[in-house]
Order: sequence, then structure tokens, then C-alpha cells
Amino acid sequence: MAFNAEVDAIGMNCPLPILRTKKALATMQSGEVLRIKATDSGAAHDFPAFAKQTGNELIATANEGNVLVFFLKRR
Repeated sequence: MAFNAEVDAIGMNCPLPILRTKKALATMQSGEVLRIKATDSGAAHDFPAFAKQTGNELIATANEGNVLVFFLKRR
């Protein structure tokens, strides 16, 4: 999937993946896609909740080995 920016949160624990994502989204234009890579087990629940809370769209999730990958579309 095509994306405009990426956050590498591998090895980071909550709340750092969400904080890094929030910071990256603030620099993006509406409609752009952010790819996030995380290994924190809580990320599987955190990112759908974050998307719903902020109005950004979680357009895809995937597993690449033990890495969770999320694609968020900026509102």
C-alpha cells in the first residue's frame, strides 16, 4: 500500500507509538497516509481507538512477522 510518511515505533512501549503518530499526523495534509510499525502488544487495541477518537481513518492493518503495521489516513 502506498503511504506518504512512516513512523517506526519498533521497540517502543505505550504511549510512545501513539505520541509519535500524533506528532507525524500533525505535519501531514488531509488525505495523506501514514504507515506505523510497532511491536508493543497493546498497539493492536490502541491504534483503532486512536483513529476513532481523532477522526482519522484506520485503512489497513497487517502483521510482518512480530511487527504490527497500521495505515492511517489523515482526516
